[in-house]
Amino acid sequence: MWSVSMSPSVFQGIQGMCVSLRLAACARIQRGMCVCPAGTVAGRGEEGVTPARGGPVGSGGGRGLRRFEEIPHTGSSGWLNLVKFWREDRFKLLHKHMERTFNTLGPIYRERLGTQSTVNILLPSDISELFRSEGLHPRRMTLQPWATHRETRQHSKGVFLKNGAEWRADRLLLNREVMMAPAVHRFLPLLDEVARDFCRLLASRVEKEGEGEERRRSLTIDPSPDLFRFALEASCHVLYGERIGLFSTSPSQESQKFIFAVERMLATTPPLLYLPPRLLWRLGAPLWTQHATAWDHIFSHAEKRIQRGVQRLLSTQAAGGSGGTEGEFTGILGQLIDKGQLSLELIRANITELMAGGVDTTAVPLQFALYELGRNPAVQEQVRGQVRAAWARAGGDAHKALQGAPLLKGLVKETLRLYPVGITVQRYPVRDIVIQNYHIPAGTCVQACLYPLGRSRDVFQDPERFDPGRWGAQESGEEAGGGGGFRSLAFGFGARQCVGRRIAENEMQLLLMHILLSFCLSVSSSEELSTKYTLILQPETPPRITFSTL
Repeated sequence: MWSVSMSPSVFQGIQGMCVSLRLAACARIQRGMCVCPAGTVAGRGEEGVTPARGGPVGSGGGRGLRRFEEIPHTGSSGWLNLVKFWREDRFKLLHKHMERTFNTLGPIYRERLGTQSTVNILLPSDISELFRSEGLHPRRMTLQPWATHRETRQHSKGVFLKNGAEWRADRLLLNREVMMAPAVHRFLPLLDEVARDFCRLLASRVEKEGEGEERRRSLTIDPSPDLFRFALEASCHVLYGERIGLFSTSPSQESQKFIFAVERMLATTPPLLYLPPRLLWRLGAPLWTQHATAWDHIFSHAEKRIQRGVQRLLSTQAAGGSGGTEGEFTGILGQLIDKGQLSLELIRANITELMAGGVDTTAVPLQFALYELGRNPAVQEQVRGQVRAAWARAGGDAHKALQGAPLLKGLVKETLRLYPVGITVQRYPVRDIVIQNYHIPAGTCVQACLYPLGRSRDVFQDPERFDPGRWGAQESGEEAGGGGGFRSLAFGFGARQCVGRRIAENEMQLLLMHILLSFCLSVSSSEELSTKYTLILQPETPPRITFSTL
C-alpha cells in the first residue's frame, strides 16, 4: 500500500545484496521453477481462501473469459524487473510508473518485482468487485520488514500487521475508541486546541518576522517543519491525553528525533519490500540495520510516553478516581486501559502504530492542501466563505463548525485525490473473481492504484482541476468508470480501512479551518508540485507558502 529515493550508500548495499539474490533466482529458473502471484496457492487450499465453485464470479464473466496468464504484464521475471527499477530509480516515481503503465496496457495489468507479484487495477467498478470478495477477515499486503522487526525484537503486533480472527477481535475493540462517533466527540476538542495554538503561534510569527503594514503583514516560509510538529503534538494529545510541548520556544529534542526516525523508517521500507528481510537481518545488512534502528527509536519513544500515561492513570486511580475526573478525556491510551479488554502489551503495540502512522501521513497532505489553496485563490475564497459562516453559526463549537462547512471535508478529499498518501490499497480475494473479463484466482494480491485513479479522465471530469466542490452532496459518483463510492479510497475501505482515519480527517480539517479564518494563502508558482514516493507520496521539495494576516 505504501520507492524510494536512495542514497548512494543504500543503493550500493542493495546492489551487493542483489548479486547473490539474482544468482539464486537464476538457479531456480534454470530448474524450471516459476514465480507464482503473491498469495496464490497452487494445488491446495489456503486458510481463509475458498476455491470457486462452478467457476469464478464477478462482472465480465461468461463467454470469452480470459485466463489469468493473459493479463497484460510488465515482464515475467520479478528479479530482472527489480534490478531495472533500481537502476532507473523508478521507485521514487512509482506512482508515475503506474500511471504510464495503465495508459500503455489498459485498466488492468500484472507486475512482478522481486518477491512480490500483484494485479493492478484503477477503475471504480473493478475496485468494487475486488472489495465484494474481501471476506470477513480482509487482508492487505503485509509490510514484511515491519513484521520481521516485531518478530526479531519480540514485540507484539498491532492491527496493522495482524490478520484473521485475531485481527478482527482487536480491531473491533479499537474501533470503539478511535472510529465511533462518541469517540470522535471526546477527542475532537483536543485536536481543536492544538490547531488553535498552531495558528496563534503562526500569527505571532507573521507579526514579528513578516513584512507590510501593521495587522496586514505577510510571511513566506516552508511550513513543513511546523506541520510535522503540529501532527505529532495533536496525535500525542489524543493518544495520551497530554501535550508534549512541541510549540514551546525550545521543543523537545527527543520528539524531533522521533520525527526523524519515522522519516527514516518510511524511507528504508520500500527497498526492503522486495527482498527477504529475515535473510538481510541474519546477514546484518546495512539497509536492514538502518530500518530496524529507526523502529527501535520509535518504540523507545512511544514506550516512554505510554509509561508516563500509565503511571498518571494509576496515580489518579489510587487517589480514588477512575482514570480522570468526571467527564475528563484521558486519551485513547486511558480509555483502552480503563476498559481492560486489551492486554497492556497489545495496547502498547497499537498505540505505537498509531503514533508512528499519524505524523507524516497528516503533515504531508496538509502541505499539498495549503499549496493548492494558494495557487487556486478562487477556491480558497469559496472555502473561506463557507468556513466563516459556519464558524459564526457554531459559536465556537468546533464540531458544529465542521458540520456546517462540508467544503472542508471536500478540500481534504480533493487533496488526497490528487496526492494520495498511500498510492495503493490491496486485497486478497477469498474466492475466484473476474475483473475486465480476466479470471483472478482466490488469494491473488490485487491492488487499486490511487494516483492514476484520481487523475483518470475515465473516472473524473476535468481531473487536473482542483475542485473541493466535486465531493458535495450532489456528487453522485456515477461518472465514467462506475463503482459509485469507490473513487475516494485514500483511507482504504470497509473493516480494514485506516484505523486512525477519524483522527486524521478531523485533525486536517480543523487546522485548515483555523488557518483559513486567520490567513490568506498565496504561492509564487501556479505549477503543480513535483512529487516523489518514499512509502508515502510527498513533494519533491517542500513548497513555500505566503501567509498574510486577514
